[in-house]
Amino acid sequence: MADILTVTGGSPLVGDLEVRGAKNLVSKAMVAALLAEGPCVLRNVPEISDVKVVSGLLELHGVKIDSTDNDGELLLDPTNVEQAHVADIDAHAGSSRVPVLLCGPLLHRLGEAFIPDLGGCRIGERPINYHLDVLRQFGADVQKRPEGLRLTAPHGLHGAKVRLPFPSVGATEQVLLTAVRAQGVTELSNAAVEPEIIDLICVLQKMGAIISVETDRVIKIEGVDRLGGYEHTAIPDRIEAGSWACAALATRGDVYVRGAQQQPMMPFLNVFRKVGGAFTIDDEGIRFWHPGGQLRSLVLETDVHPGFMTDWQQPLVVALTQTSGLSIVHERVYENRLGFTEALGEMGAVIQLYRECLGGSPCRFGRANFRHSAVVSGPTPLRGAEITVPDLRGGFSYLIAALAAEGTSKVHGIDLIYRGYERFSDKLDALGATYDVG
Repeated sequence: MADILTVTGGSPLVGDLEVRGAKNLVSKAMVAALLAEGPCVLRNVPEISDVKVVSGLLELHGVKIDSTDNDGELLLDPTNVEQAHVADIDAHAGSSRVPVLLCGPLLHRLGEAFIPDLGGCRIGERPINYHLDVLRQFGADVQKRPEGLRLTAPHGLHGAKVRLPFPSVGATEQVLLTAVRAQGVTELSNAAVEPEIIDLICVLQKMGAIISVETDRVIKIEGVDRLGGYEHTAIPDRIEAGSWACAALATRGDVYVRGAQQQPMMPFLNVFRKVGGAFTIDDEGIRFWHPGGQLRSLVLETDVHPGFMTDWQQPLVVALTQTSGLSIVHERVYENRLGFTEALGEMGAVIQLYRECLGGSPCRFGRANFRHSAVVSGPTPLRGAEITVPDLRGGFSYLIAALAAEGTSKVHGIDLIYRGYERFSDKLDALGATYDVG
């Protein structure tokens, strides 16, 4: 894959495309197969590099993975799970943070687990201490070694009462993947309840787990002795769908996103309409377009589900540069997610960052000296520039900016975009974008 995209912008994106399974569900459903005593079938799997990374990690641990004749279908056979060498895990994982989620399943299957230092997009601290604290509460022993961490469970894993300090998606996944086969009952408070979490719960229930989602972010899990295989079709990727919607808005285009679903995207659709975007929904997907006239500025605060998700924020900020007036964006999930706006400034955007909580609601970063609020002035014409992708969602946002800008842009580091956007160059072709690879 080439690492540079040369984009000639200034033309509307028009056409249709398809989004498949959610990146944030597919990789976790693949990890869940480690817990099974039989084969698993996962459908609607996108061709993204994260799927390749997780496939490699599972194969290192003895899971046999095959594609079928049906596009987007994976067969996972965990019959012969075995321990992998930590150096191999480290070499294969790269920037992925998935290895930490293998810990619970591997402790159940093998009695020990190794994880290397973890990477991931540099959008905030994203500490793994949530994960390690959770595993310790289940009875895991964590030993720090030069090459990484070794986890054991000398007395087995037991149900626990866990309360998360923040509704972390990753920590919630860790609890689910560990609790389903732990002895006794686990009660998780302040859990994340994103659609991808609920879909993972559906996967685990198909395998034989007993999980109830209760009110006020409480999830209860009754541990079982064994889990079978599953057949599951992953929910569509609402982040990718929202990204293409923002691209349609920023370029004054018209994009039909086949596979997009209304219910998981309701917070995004409300904001899209408030800004002045238009959309229609049918049984096959959602059409997003710029209806003409001026777009409207707004005040936006990101939040955990059912709020406006942080992964929609970056592509939307590009569209907000084309609205009339001052927009306020308060990032309440990741403390460093607004750093990508610096390159937008080089392209002509007028964006000022602040340490204060400007959206109206205080958040946990308010006294921590992070520039986590932005004021976006618009409309400002964007111009081509040479920019480097900082992270997955920021990278796609740069691509949107390049497509909306007059002139030519060189976008470096686009390999990061392949982590979460399937066949995105083919989709650019379908929408009439003008670009060169390399």
